[in-house]
Amino acid sequence: MPLNLSVPSIGSPDIPEEALAELDASGYAVLPGLLSAGDCAALAAGYAEPRQFRSRVVMARHGFGRGEYQYFNDPLPPLVQALRHRLYAGLVGLANTWHERMGLPGRFPPRHEDFLARCHGAGQTRPTPLLLQYGEGDYNCLHQDLYGEHVFPVQATVLLSRPGLDFTGGEFVLTEQRPRMQSRAEVVSLSQGDAVLFAVHQRPVHGSRGSYRVNLRHGVSRLRSGRRHALGVILHDAT
Repeated sequence: MPLNLSVPSIGSPDIPEEALAELDASGYAVLPGLLSAGDCAALAAGYAEPRQFRSRVVMARHGFGRGEYQYFNDPLPPLVQALRHRLYAGLVGLANTWHERMGLPGRFPPRHEDFLARCHGAGQTRPTPLLLQYGEGDYNCLHQDLYGEHVFPVQATVLLSRPGLDFTGGEFVLTEQRPRMQSRAEVVSLSQGDAVLFAVHQRPVHGSRGSYRVNLRHGVSRLRSGRRHALGVILHDAT
């Protein structure tokens, strides 16, 4: 069922165990109906309100693809703030397990506020949640959202528009590169309000000699028609 995010909360969302297992096994998992249709429409409509954003990026100017996105300013909208805190609480256990298996230093504290304080102490003070907007012919090149030294290893994208009604094409795409192997691609079909959880940069994979690291990138395929909005929820802040 959709989460009630009308009032900010830092309680853990009910991320099902099977979703966490799928995220661990495949590098991504879908949470159906994470946001209601009303919340999706309100967020998408907010794209036209520049006062709530700190910056706007036109992808073609930077070679990122076509389309544009805007980073929210502080304070974040209550719904986005609540979602960010609650996803962190539901994912922090897996994040720590991944870092341990990959032999990476540092562990993540239980509270998102404490992790953000760590980011801010390292100069990563700018909020990273963003709204993305695509029109006909637009796409997002494969990339990773790193932003600084401190990186939470999982992030989320929520589709705010209705596939087949508001737009066609524009599928969420992941690629995974394993050592000495060709890249593996995944096309993730989403409905309005669905979230995809996915690895930001690296994830551990079990091998014959223990765990090893694989690299992931994500993007959006070319829109055939219409307009597509999505919410990106990145759990670390930027320099």
